[in-house]
Amino acid sequence: MKFFVAAIALLTSSVAAIQLQYDNHYDDSGASLTTVACSDGPNGLITRGYSTFGSLPGFPHIGAVDAITGYGSNKCGSCWRITYPATGKTINIIGIDHAGSGFNVAQAAMDELTNGQAVHLGNIQVDAQEVSPSDCGL
Repeated sequence: MKFFVAAIALLTSSVAAIQLQYDNHYDDSGASLTTVACSDGPNGLITRGYSTFGSLPGFPHIGAVDAITGYGSNKCGSCWRITYPATGKTINIIGIDHAGSGFNVAQAAMDELTNGQAVHLGNIQVDAQEVSPSDCGL
């Protein structure tokens, strides 16, 4: 029983409320991955065969994540399950760049979470959990 309670506590602690906002840079399917922290470094996405934002699986579900500390971070290509409690909608985001705090994602991704209200809302509080990269098609 103690193990079960500890396991539940661990699972619930891995989901965190965090700020999310949009950045139109991540909406540009033709933008080169050379413009982001996860470009050609040791954990870069170019080294995995991707060249542009649009070449990533699930585009435009991409963005900057505060867990990515900079160029070559081991969190490059990480996958994040994002839920907006106000709508109950969930999407998965591929981390491709460094964010100062929270998540900066494509406007199209934020619009999906907010029923087209990204510009009106500006930023929102979401629940975020890192999941397997395979959940994002990587």
